[in-house]
Amino acid sequence: MMSVSVAGRALVAFALFAALSSLAFAQQSPGGTLKRIADARVIALGHRTDSAPFSFVGADKQPAGYSVDICKRVAASLQQQLKLPEIRIKWVPVTAESRMSAVTKGDIDLECGTTTATLGRQETVGFSNLIFVDGGGILLRTDHSAQRLADLAGKRIAVTAGTTAEKRLPEVLKTRMISAQVVVMKGELEPLAAVEGGKVDAYANDRVVLFGLALKGKDPSKLALLNADFSFEPYALMLQRNDPSFRLAVNRALAQIYTSGAIGEIFDRWFGKYGAPSDLLLAMYYLNALPE
Repeated sequence: MMSVSVAGRALVAFALFAALSSLAFAQQSPGGTLKRIADARVIALGHRTDSAPFSFVGADKQPAGYSVDICKRVAASLQQQLKLPEIRIKWVPVTAESRMSAVTKGDIDLECGTTTATLGRQETVGFSNLIFVDGGGILLRTDHSAQRLADLAGKRIAVTAGTTAEKRLPEVLKTRMISAQVVVMKGELEPLAAVEGGKVDAYANDRVVLFGLALKGKDPSKLALLNADFSFEPYALMLQRNDPSFRLAVNRALAQIYTSGAIGEIFDRWFGKYGAPSDLLLAMYYLNALPE
């Protein structure tokens, strides 16, 4: 797991890059995605169906979650920035595997989920400023004997296809010389069921995602998180790679959310029961509350 000091430096570097990018393109007239949104008065937002509490489909069959709420605020800000009487939101479901292609093909303008902003992904897509920071965790049954990642040697660990865990967990296991079997599955409900049914020993994903997923289990009291983070996961909203005007407009909206206190309301709604924001998350909000 990346230390807090190293993670903090990474956040500072990301924020400085974002600020410089915003200044560089601040004087450009809107085009690309912004023009399409302005002409159609519609913004296509991608959402996950099973990534509670970030992005999922609620009991009312509508998209819900922390990332979804942020995107709704972003859409409202874009309406004001473009001086439009209204912007209609078109919700488009995506999966961990389909989300990047949905952005590159133009099926969605912004992806509102649990996507980690990595350098490798930035070769294909663009990202907004950060919206959350998390770490990779391990979900298992409470009757499992494992107390640390090394105890899963010789065991089966599920990951979701298309996630950073699919790539990073094998790297961590190799570095630490832990010979566990990584089992790639679709979505997040399938590996949850596999853990509950004993088909795999554990499931690796982002910690907060696992928290929300455990609450959906048949018996949440029989599930627990292993006290062993294996990665640093900075979440951002995914968008087209070469559209600086749209990225600036989205970042302006995020800065408004962070400076207005709205982010506190959103956090409390979805994570209040887990406690207060971590120092690292508070630092992220502060660093991305950029002045106009």
